Amino acid sequence: MNRTTRDRDEEGRARNARPRDGLGRPLPHGAEGVARQPEGVVRTPDGTLREAQRLLDAGMPFHAHEVFEDAWKSGPEAERDLWQGLAQLAVGLTHAARGNREGGARLLRRGADRLTSAREGAPDQSAHGIDVGGLVAWARELSDRIEGIGTEVDASAEAPRLRRTGA
Repeated sequence: MNRTTRDRDEEGRARNARPRDGLGRPLPHGAEGVARQPEGVVRTPDGTLREAQRLLDAGMPFHAHEVFEDAWKSGPEAERDLWQGLAQLAVGLTHAARGNREGGARLLRRGADRLTSAREGAPDQSAHGIDVGGLVAWARELSDRIEGIGTEVDASAEAPRLRRTGA
């Protein structure tokens, strides 16, 4: 492919202008896709959790991952593992919903491990109302279950609850 015709950002990094479906898979040029999450949005932790939960509930964990990615890039260093762990859970659910059971299970476990590490390193991170223990249990249960089934999972039906009840 001719380099001058490739879609690049200001720094010369490749950009994919193709539309994407709700699970982030590229669609053919000209197809109607799901609106992409804008990158680099700085949200409060509450705003991050509300937007990510909305996307998870809508069956769009790929897009929720992008919201968590913004949080880890713009948030305090002490919360990096927390937001990265949440992003890994969203990507794991994405892979599972796409039919990649092995990759989905691996990312769900990696996210659960990162959240466990974040909780042990800074137990007060639950101040955002995040149900870290519930998410770790959800991720481990889903990872075990998806390894044993032969079909894709329904991302919206499997969407986790990010916050503790009443938070």
